[in-house]
Amino acid sequence: MIIGTERHESRRIDNQLRGRSGRQGDPGESVFYISLEDELMRLFGSERLISIFTALGIPQYQEIEHKALSGAIEKAQQRIESRNYGIRRNLLEYDQVMNEQREVIYAERLRVLNGESMRDVIYKMITDITENAVDTCISEDAHSEQWDLNELNSLLLPIVPLETVELDRVAHKKDSLKQQLKEEAVKLYEAKEAEFPQEEAIREVERVILLKVIDRKWMDHIDDMDQLRQGIGLAAYANKNPVAEYKMSGYDMFDSMTAAIKEDTVKLLFHIKVEQKVEREQVAKVTGTNKDDTVQRGPVKREAVKIYPNSPCPCGSGKKFKLCCMSKDVNGQQ
Repeated sequence: MIIGTERHESRRIDNQLRGRSGRQGDPGESVFYISLEDELMRLFGSERLISIFTALGIPQYQEIEHKALSGAIEKAQQRIESRNYGIRRNLLEYDQVMNEQREVIYAERLRVLNGESMRDVIYKMITDITENAVDTCISEDAHSEQWDLNELNSLLLPIVPLETVELDRVAHKKDSLKQQLKEEAVKLYEAKEAEFPQEEAIREVERVILLKVIDRKWMDHIDDMDQLRQGIGLAAYANKNPVAEYKMSGYDMFDSMTAAIKEDTVKLLFHIKVEQKVEREQVAKVTGTNKDDTVQRGPVKREAVKIYPNSPCPCGSGKKFKLCCMSKDVNGQQ
């Protein structure tokens, strides 16, 4: 027999307990005792039942079996189950947003870790940054004399170190300006590639920088998404769906993160400096030495016999070296 001292929020848990009362064909018995002051009843309107039973004159500690009481308990459990289901569903939808973003980031990281060439990806980043800068600073219907080139220079040149964009050296149509700046940016990066002695060297640098930037930006993005999730519930006070607001804000933040990855990666690659190692012979000439590394050098051998502190003193006094001449050698006295 199972005796329960309270009812669980989930009816499934109560049914599991009832199932334990019988085994191997034995139907078993179960009984649950619950107070109207229990948490389950208190949250879902037990005051009305208390007032009814008080009006009927039922003693305080009297056992009560009533259909209305059983129905109230079941309704309370149903309401809690519905609320918990809604919470789990929202959590699943929140997690789905992060899962989709995580798949995109991890797929890009996997390409880098597998050693794929990122050259085309880097070139795409360069052209995208150039186009976005022009679109941000110059409107479609604006005449060339109305272009805000100062804003364009301040936005583009810190990332892609081109020559200062001036009206007298660029095309006066927006599409032509885009094409011209993209070509200049690509040529500038080709010149940076030529600074490396081997092509694989620049490819490896691209992979290392891209991986570090992705990891740093992704960790920051996870923290930002966690902060967004903690406060998104306030959107309900503005009659907005918190889940929908979380999705829209999350996707906007993800786009901002990918744009930041492009900018930081391109900026680091354009400003990286290649240092050539000086040949060993040149170092020898500069330092005034002439070392022959081909000659094998043996270990240095001590010519005199080493005298230990506890050895007899070589002066013939019969004392230990540390008690005789050793102290004189240390103090500089002979």
